Amino acid sequence: MTAAEAFAVGAGGFIGAVLRYFISTRMNKEKRIPMGTFAVNLVGSLLIGLIFGFELPKLWTVFLVSGLVGALTTFSTLMKELIQLWRSGQRKEAIFYSIWTFGFGTLLAYVGFVIGQLC
Repeated sequence: MTAAEAFAVGAGGFIGAVLRYFISTRMNKEKRIPMGTFAVNLVGSLLIGLIFGFELPKLWTVFLVSGLVGALTTFSTLMKELIQLWRSGQRKEAIFYSIWTFGFGTLLAYVGFVIGQLC
């Protein structure tokens, strides 16, 4: 990794993390499916597909995918929220949240990639 790539990851990560925090604090509500996390993970899936589909130069890809989208999306928070829903007795919500996140996330990444390839 070059110094420029390390800086790109850090700068993108800063932006993505701030965006995720802003979105999550406004959209996540207690005792409900965390819509902020759901939204950033689905948007991130679409963006990753688009970015790889566009075949951007490496520095832009590192900035956008590893940095911005990597910090915007959050697998660890998703897992924590699934466990919290399950343990609080909201098992249907946990299953629904899991299926929709992984199912639509995969679909959106593919759709983004196809769109990126066409552009």
